[in-house]
Amino acid sequence: MKKEKSSLRSTLSKLKREVRPWGQFERFTLNEVSTVKIITVKPKQKLSVQYHHKRKEFWRFLDNPARVTLGKKTFVVKKDDEVVIPRGAIHSIEALSKPVRFLEIAFGKFDEKDIVRVEDKYGRV
Repeated sequence: MKKEKSSLRSTLSKLKREVRPWGQFERFTLNEVSTVKIITVKPKQKLSVQYHHKRKEFWRFLDNPARVTLGKKTFVVKKDDEVVIPRGAIHSIEALSKPVRFLEIAFGKFDEKDIVRVEDKYGRV
């Protein structure tokens, strides 16, 4: 777990939380090559089991619980949980009974073709 926390800190080295009179903000990147998405997975659906050669990813879960596979570990995440997907790590996410939304920040050269599918229930391997 210490290694995962260290990896999270180094991935988000530019993370900044700042309080303002109107509320607050969190900055996740600063002048870095990155791509940001909010991904929605339908109930009981699953992204392919995959890995990437050219990027690592940071995920922050925005609402409902989901099942995440990272390497050989599978675990359930909830709102506000954060996961770092190292470059080359096999990973997937599955929505449980409700749709799940998560913020994905991909660090490095982003290309949708940089998805190596190991397993896919939709026949895209």
